Amino acid sequence: MRSKRISGLYAVTPETSDTDWLVARVRAVLEGGARLVQYRSKSTDLRRREQQAGRLLDLCREQQAFLIINDDMVLARRLGADGVHLGRDDMSVADARAALGDVALIGVSCYASLARARQAQGEGADYVAFGSFFPSAVKPDAVHAPIELLRSARRLIELPLVAIGGITPENARDLIEAGADSLAVISALFQASDTRLAARAFAGLFQMQDESLRIDSDR
Repeated sequence: MRSKRISGLYAVTPETSDTDWLVARVRAVLEGGARLVQYRSKSTDLRRREQQAGRLLDLCREQQAFLIINDDMVLARRLGADGVHLGRDDMSVADARAALGDVALIGVSCYASLARARQAQGEGADYVAFGSFFPSAVKPDAVHAPIELLRSARRLIELPLVAIGGITPENARDLIEAGADSLAVISALFQASDTRLAARAFAGLFQMQDESLRIDSDR
């Protein structure tokens, strides 16, 4: 049941010291159709990170969305966030589950590795993320993941699949058609001139996919 909550537009926050700007943009993203937000910050200012994540958690509660904390299980537990996203050098899924409890959402970055995804599934993760599918300004040196990887993962992995890396409304449809349940987006949302409109463009792609599936099932 936890895994069913991972679908559609998954907004990942950019690095910024301007908390008011961040909260305003995340509000616009949620109003545009995102139901998942990942707070991602590599700042060493722990007080600011806790303040930002706390305000985003309040906003997500207000908007009936989920807040997931990138990397920082301690912060996720202290705030009572909805879950944590783990990278290659973070703690194990089992340790995160023991710390956050059974209802927490735990995601794992799998880059371009099906083996890592299968391991995460076996350890009890709620979703796996693959990427970078396209060149990304946020992580220009990220490992490239081919779109065919999603098709292979769809056959082998029962968890929701999250795609990340350089995703725009123009290239997103290929990822959804290949099997992505959710799209994790940073720049195309938070660097857009109209954040709410950008979120609606992504959310609309999933609505189109749902309508297409309903039509196919009725035939």
